[in-house]
Amino acid sequence: MSNIRKVYGYLARFESAKDLYQAAKKVREKGYSRWDAYSPFPIHGMDAAMGLGRSRLPHLVFFGGATGFTLAVFMQFFTQVILYPTVVHGKPTNLFTLPAYFPIMFELTVLLAGLTTLFGLMVLMQLPRLNHPLFESQQFTRVTDDGFFIAIEARDSRFARERTRDFLEQIGGVDIELVEEKI
Repeated sequence: MSNIRKVYGYLARFESAKDLYQAAKKVREKGYSRWDAYSPFPIHGMDAAMGLGRSRLPHLVFFGGATGFTLAVFMQFFTQVILYPTVVHGKPTNLFTLPAYFPIMFELTVLLAGLTTLFGLMVLMQLPRLNHPLFESQQFTRVTDDGFFIAIEARDSRFARERTRDFLEQIGGVDIELVEEKI
């Protein structure tokens, strides 16, 4: 097992949700791009304070649902009209039998939209990740209870050890900790 450690970034604690909100705005204004805010509960307006845009997930889900719908129409039309024409009670075997396809079209649309939601969310959140470098920090355990944190990653282009630490102190961060990850 390797004892080589790489710097992940800085973790700074803030006293309240209001302080975290204000600090997030300042971090965004400073131009950092690889950072995150952690809180034990949702903070109204935090997405805007962090400069986060809308998620790409709705577009993926729409594409998944449209794929399911198209697949259902193609499968049913191909099998029932072209490959094995099935005449039931003298009804035609053409596109006019489309209402009979509605249940399958609906089900495949919902199925593929749901699966796209699940797997798209996992990809966008970079899951599954069994361990995160922040879990090494003793103070980070407070995030589920009463801790408000900002973590700025070392892979950010604006990250500089001393300058980033000083910046976190200026915006009200306390208990600033350099977090390292095992390689």
